[in-house]
Amino acid sequence: MKKVLIISYYWPPSGGSGVQRWLKFAKYLPENGWQPVVYTVENGEYPVIDESLNKDVPKEAIILKQPIWEPYTFYKKFTGQKKENKFGHGFVGAKKQNGLKKMLHTIAVWVRGNFFIPDARIYWVKPSVTYLYDYLKKNPVDAIVTTGTPHSLHLIGLQLKQKLNIRWIADFRDPWTGVYYLKAMKLSSSSLRKHKKLEKEVLLNADEIITVGTNLKKNLAALVAEKDIGPKIHVISNGYDTDNNTTRPETILDRKFTLVYIGLFSKEQNHPALWKAIREVTEEIPGLKQHLELKFIGTIDSSIEQEIENNQLSSYYNKLAYVKHGEAIQLQKSAQVLLLSINNYPNAKEMLTGKLFEYIASGRPILCLGPNDGDAAAIVKYTNTGIVCEWDDLTKIKDTLRQYYELYLKQDLKVKSLHIDEYSRKNLTKKLAGLL
Repeated sequence: MKKVLIISYYWPPSGGSGVQRWLKFAKYLPENGWQPVVYTVENGEYPVIDESLNKDVPKEAIILKQPIWEPYTFYKKFTGQKKENKFGHGFVGAKKQNGLKKMLHTIAVWVRGNFFIPDARIYWVKPSVTYLYDYLKKNPVDAIVTTGTPHSLHLIGLQLKQKLNIRWIADFRDPWTGVYYLKAMKLSSSSLRKHKKLEKEVLLNADEIITVGTNLKKNLAALVAEKDIGPKIHVISNGYDTDNNTTRPETILDRKFTLVYIGLFSKEQNHPALWKAIREVTEEIPGLKQHLELKFIGTIDSSIEQEIENNQLSSYYNKLAYVKHGEAIQLQKSAQVLLLSINNYPNAKEMLTGKLFEYIASGRPILCLGPNDGDAAAIVKYTNTGIVCEWDDLTKIKDTLRQYYELYLKQDLKVKSLHIDEYSRKNLTKKLAGLL
């Protein structure tokens, strides 16, 4: 059996979306002739913990862990936050701050953006290269994979490539300089240039590049003008695990007309037309008020909760804390409607959230808010699993809510999905194995 070294910051007991992609690849690689050797952190600053994901780690996997120093302890002390507070991408989900706390937060974000390039895990690069260089000399592998975010992990791959001339695949499951929250990091012009230089080095030197969608592939290729790197960029999307969707007990649908959102709900995903549409249809459709429930699970940005309050929707709002991945799957399958909100930023067409693929496997209809010609919209349409509305298309959002509610009343709210097998983790791992 061949061996592949997978360098990933997110690994069980980390929960959330960042861990799913390579945990599931590792799970199915052995049946495709590859033994995963996973290098990860011993003490990561994970937004959520989910011990249940350990069951997906294959018995063939070799797990290597090394400690990491991260600046978040300093950030918490500097801004007066509790030690147990967790962070999402770019400090997403923080409550509104005023006065001294706001000033300290602004300073801390500026320091994070300009002194920790490309990200807060940069100080793990040097010790990791030293450790893995010695390890690989004694325990050779056939290929290495680095996955970002955090993109500092690609710098580990870059240096190992230079030292050992080993086959290296860089996985961009998220953009780097095109990511939606980069502007909020308050980068100086010199810091942005350094980001772009490092990103370009990775793109030029990796033997192969993987990413999750066609628009992100195009955008990555466009970052290198002097060489056509398009042929070495491959799209292997995120997906869903058939184990999670076939081994569960039969699901009973929510009795209420639930609009369910699961995961991180950031301020860039806060689209005013949605809340206005919900408010107006509750006023226009008799009976909807007694049936409606907004069921959101995970980290919800304060701006979204403010919109819910401003539109007199608080009485319908049911917020649940993070749940284990298996429970999240069941909540998706019991939802009346699944809400998918694409971030509104310049590169929105490339945004493909991991939850989309579990949504399409759930058998429940999706209300997708985002660009009609984006990658997420293309998959929703291709799989026939929902309706796509532009962020500000109030009329279409209202029409979709009406349509779904009428079908709910008839107990006929369902989807006839197509092509979803293409997005199973098993099939995607076969594609990865072929590339390896």
